[in-house]
Amino acid sequence: MTRLTGSALRVTILIGESDTWHHKPLYTEIVHRAHTAGLAAASVFRGIEGFGGSSPIHTARLLSLSEDLPIAVVIVDTEDRVRAFLPQLDELVTKGLVILDDCEVIRYAARENPGRKGEKSL
Repeated sequence: MTRLTGSALRVTILIGESDTWHHKPLYTEIVHRAHTAGLAAASVFRGIEGFGGSSPIHTARLLSLSEDLPIAVVIVDTEDRVRAFLPQLDELVTKGLVILDDCEVIRYAARENPGRKGEKSL
């Protein structure tokens, strides 16, 4: 696991829930590749409403259930490591939006609790 504190680069990939890579969800492939590349963190967020450049508004409202809700995959690591990962996104994301943001990371670690035996801080 990468321990990261200080300046970092966040990449946000905006895609659709129905986007696939070799018959599995595209967001799953992105997260697995980020993990394999040893990047510090990746999370997937499912939106309740949104639209892309050439598509209608997709929503999770009760009367108009969409099967293609917006998905945001967020990955954070050092700038060098994120930029080294970008060619994989070029291969995977054929429609969508990739956003790069400078950010600051503060990593919190668990503290040792003197009341419990055997627990250690990270």
